[in-house]
Amino acid sequence: MVLRSKKASATPTKTVKDDLFHSRPFASWGGVVRRTYPMASPQFRDESSRVLANRPTANVLGVGLGRSYGCSNTLAGGSLVDMTRLDRIMLFDREAGVLRAEAGLSLSDALRVIVPQGWFLPTTPGSRFVTLGGAVANDVHGKNHHRAGSLGCAVRAIGLVRSDGKAFDLSPESHAALFAATIGGLGLTGLITWVEIALARIPGSNLACERTLFHSIREFIDLSDDVETRFEHSVAWIDCRSGGGAFGRGIFEAANWVSGGLHKTHQHEPRLSIPLEAPSFIISNPTVRLFNEAYFRAKSRKAGPYTQHYGGFFYPLDTIGQWNRLYGRRGFYQYQCVIPTEHGIMAIEDMLKRITRSGNASFLAVLKTFGPRLSPGMLSFPREGLTLALDFPNHGPDTLNLFSELDTIVAAAGGRLYAAKNARMPRALFESGYPRLSEFKNHVDPAFSSDFWKAMTE
Repeated sequence: MVLRSKKASATPTKTVKDDLFHSRPFASWGGVVRRTYPMASPQFRDESSRVLANRPTANVLGVGLGRSYGCSNTLAGGSLVDMTRLDRIMLFDREAGVLRAEAGLSLSDALRVIVPQGWFLPTTPGSRFVTLGGAVANDVHGKNHHRAGSLGCAVRAIGLVRSDGKAFDLSPESHAALFAATIGGLGLTGLITWVEIALARIPGSNLACERTLFHSIREFIDLSDDVETRFEHSVAWIDCRSGGGAFGRGIFEAANWVSGGLHKTHQHEPRLSIPLEAPSFIISNPTVRLFNEAYFRAKSRKAGPYTQHYGGFFYPLDTIGQWNRLYGRRGFYQYQCVIPTEHGIMAIEDMLKRITRSGNASFLAVLKTFGPRLSPGMLSFPREGLTLALDFPNHGPDTLNLFSELDTIVAAAGGRLYAAKNARMPRALFESGYPRLSEFKNHVDPAFSSDFWKAMTE
């Protein structure tokens, strides 16, 4: 059976006002940069061309739920197009497992429709509060990259509107180069209006999980080689603050879908929410060290097999609304890199040593492996190797100086940084890390830009 949304084909019944843009605040998830922008919020797909034609500034950028950490979704002196009202499911083929939906549909809302029918996203980032268009623009990856690759590998078609008003239906067979540039293209090729993806069949909504401790990066690598042959999903937390005998320790989690279970969806709303921005001492070097010790001990007592609903396994932080406020008014940076396999152990160990010596505290430290499957996206982040993601409170020069040291390690190892997570990437590292950059530039819409793109090209 194919489900089509009647609402998806609706058209406006009244003339769209010329005054489309209104002043609104917007910030990326890291909160380091906060501004007020002229913003438009189209309700129908066929408004997209008119919105772009009536932009009050030279440059424009489409945005979603604001979960990009850095400056890829901010634009000083420009206008933003909020796509979140375009959230309709256009087609859901329950037999074939194909979903076509407007770009503003959140992954959370998509899951509420597809999970009861026995389907799941082909891969998912660590938050379900991400729009489908944003997920494609950043070519998100998940805990199953060694099996499924990034989201771009499952994208079948994309609707795109350029600033000159031209609309395109992109696919590997139609406008293939622009299709490849749009996947992972940071929203710079135009306004993504809809996306079609191939889904993954699941036997139920629970996962059979296995928790294992490791005590070095070498042990993590050996464990990954073994576990990833047996499990579809895997991820590790690593203690980036402990030295001595505890250096390089962590907790490895792996999971497979459980057969014969119910198809129960997640709880949509967070269980609790952070109402105000926290004082700076909440996430500091002493508190993170104490947390890491307590977390490792608690998980150590629960090592072994367990069963968990997908909501808890894939989206643990989504149970806390506005958790980014824990970092306070100054915000935080996320630093995520990928290191080629042959240099992975030495580079990751060197990075952890630099972090420990610096005194900077990372509350979140995630270590994963990327498999060899390549995305069609020209600026896709994943490549085969080890990826380390770290959150650091914004302490100004001290934090930025640490990042410069980490950049040196990444560059020497032939690695790259994730543009969707980064607010201060050096241009040289961007250029060396993305070999298809020159090809990508040919497809950038001249009216679309971002703070990140300006820093990399001007």
